[in-house]
Amino acid sequence: MRAGIVVFPGINRERDMAIAIESCFGQAPRLVWHHETDLAGLDLLVLPGGFSYGDYLRCGAMAAHSPVMGAVAAHARRGGYVLGVCNGFQILTEAGLLPGALLRNAGLRFLSMDCFLRVERADTVFTSRWAAGEVFRAPMAHGDGNYTADADTLDRLEGEGRVAFRYVDADGKTSAAANLNGSARAIAGIYSDNARVLGLMPHPEDLVDPLLGGVDGRPLFDSLAAALVA
Repeated sequence: MRAGIVVFPGINRERDMAIAIESCFGQAPRLVWHHETDLAGLDLLVLPGGFSYGDYLRCGAMAAHSPVMGAVAAHARRGGYVLGVCNGFQILTEAGLLPGALLRNAGLRFLSMDCFLRVERADTVFTSRWAAGEVFRAPMAHGDGNYTADADTLDRLEGEGRVAFRYVDADGKTSAAANLNGSARAIAGIYSDNARVLGLMPHPEDLVDPLLGGVDGRPLFDSLAAALVA
């Protein structure tokens, strides 16, 4: 199994993501420059965090029109796996690969701190190494992480089991205090309709080794490795 990390101008989390993937998959990912369109041989594509194109216009809006995104969309249509974290999640919504949008945080401030996430389902390729309802810690670092969508879309996401993670407190309960960016229904991550595309705002890749401060985020990458690494 080969993973590729898409690198846009201004992205700055590709190395963190590469470390997490190599640690859990046992092989280094391919770094894909945003002008490349040949993604042959790649099973998982990752859109990492950072500030693509300096976050001009809207976060992820310019990156969504990069040449590589046509190939990413084709990969997703073929049933390939795609992971977007933070700015990557924003790019996926701007490109129409996931519904909704990421708006300015409710407090209009950049948030850089740990948060707690609850795993809403454990039967996907991204979450099999967790249990449904399990709570884990993840760093957040964003100014535009307020997930929003119209009521019908939110109801559809809930009804189809497409909410991947929610912001909660350490006991797993949702609250205004735990939902720091004000996301609708405390949604921190969502799936595509076939659960092969995942977007989330916090950064599990930053907690994959005790030397980094913990291994709370490692189950996401171990889940992918268990499913995809031959």
